[in-house]
Amino acid sequence: MNERRSGKINSVRDLEIYKLSFKVATEIHNITKLFPKEERYSLTDQIRRSSRSVCANIAEAWRKRKYVAVFINKLSDSAQEAAET
Repeated sequence: MNERRSGKINSVRDLEIYKLSFKVATEIHNITKLFPKEERYSLTDQIRRSSRSVCANIAEAWRKRKYVAVFINKLSDSAQEAAET
């Protein structure tokens, strides 16, 4: 049975927001390859880390979803990382 049609979410990878954040992080990684070499260890590294952190925090929120306060905190962290990116 197609999981998408059934609406069943079995893992964080089934969440549209996770898929989108992962896709954006991948695009950011590819775009930052074009940045000047002098930015490689400052701006480029920070942008890559913060964009990957969005996905990581969404995944952590999913794992802690039974604990409302932790869930909200991890989603807040994810939003902060997205804003930083």
